[in-house]
Amino acid sequence: MKKALITGITGQDGSYLAELLLEKGYEVHGMLRRSSNATLDRIEHIKDRVHLELGDLLDEMSVIHVLEKVKPDEIYNLAAQSFVHASWSQPVLTGEFTALGVTRVLDAMRYVCPKAKFYQASSSEMYGKVHAVPQNEDTPFHPRSPYAVAKVYGHYITLNYRESYKLFAVSGILFNHESPRRGLEFVTRKITDGVARIKLGLAKELRMGNMDAKRDWGFAGDYVQAMWLMLQQKTPDDFVVATGETHSVREFCELAFARAGLNYKKYVSTDPKFLRPAEVDLLLGDATKAQKKLKWKPAVNFEALVNMMVDADLKRWKHLTR
Repeated sequence: MKKALITGITGQDGSYLAELLLEKGYEVHGMLRRSSNATLDRIEHIKDRVHLELGDLLDEMSVIHVLEKVKPDEIYNLAAQSFVHASWSQPVLTGEFTALGVTRVLDAMRYVCPKAKFYQASSSEMYGKVHAVPQNEDTPFHPRSPYAVAKVYGHYITLNYRESYKLFAVSGILFNHESPRRGLEFVTRKITDGVARIKLGLAKELRMGNMDAKRDWGFAGDYVQAMWLMLQQKTPDDFVVATGETHSVREFCELAFARAGLNYKKYVSTDPKFLRPAEVDLLLGDATKAQKKLKWKPAVNFEALVNMMVDADLKRWKHLTR
C-alpha cells in the first residue's frame, strides 16, 4: 500500500485529492497546523479513513517529524495562503507560507525521504500580466500580486531542488479550478453563494469587483487527477493543467443567476473595494503537454461547473433556513 502525505488536506483540492487517493488504495495522511482554525468540513465524510498529523509550514522541524513518522511515497504540497486579495494585506505571511514553506518541505524531504515523489501546487496567477495567449509551460512569468510572486518562488525552488539534489519534484501549473467546496472568499463561490441567497430572499444584491477579468475555469475534482498522474511518470516534469477555454466574471454571473431563473443585471453592482491593486486581465491555459504525456483531459465543462456550484449552494441555504 502506497502512503501519501497531503499538506492542506482540509482545503478544496486536498479533500478531492484525499478522496481520489483513497479510491486508489493509498494510506492517506494529512498535515494540519496545531493553531489552525480551519474546519474539517470538507473531509468530514472521509475523516475516519485518513490520518491527520500535526505540522506547520513555518516550522521545518515539525515537517521533519511528520515525514519521519509517515515515511510517505508521495508528498502533495497544497498548503498555502491561497487567497490572492489577502496577499496585499499580508504579503510577508504569504511569502512565509506560500514561498518559504515549499523550501521547508523540500528540505525536510531531502533529509528524511529523498526517494519520495513531491508535487508542488503552482498557479496560473504566476503568468499575471501575460506575455502570450494561451499560456503554456514555456510562457514567461510576470506575477501581479504578492501571492503570485510567492508562487513563482515555490515553482522555481522545486525546480532547483530537482536539479540540485535529483529529487522527483514536480510542479503543476493549475489554472483556476472550482467546486462546491471552494472557499466563500473566492469570486466563483461568492457568486454562487450570492445567487442562492438572493433566490431564497436572504439578500438583495451582489457587489463585485472587475467583471471583465477572464479566467480559464475547471473543476477541482478533475484537476487533482492530473496531480496524481504527474507523480506516476518515470521522470519528473512540470505541466500546465487547464481547460483551454476562457470566460469572464460577467459570463460566470450570467450563467449562475440564470441557473436560478434570475437576470444578473438586476442584482449585481461593482464596488471599487473589490478591485485588485494590479489586475490580471486574461488567463487561458494550453494543456497540450498534459493531454499528450499524462493522457489527461477535463471531464466537467464550464456550464456544468457553474450549475454544480449554484445547485450545491441552493441546497445548502435551503437546509440552513428550514
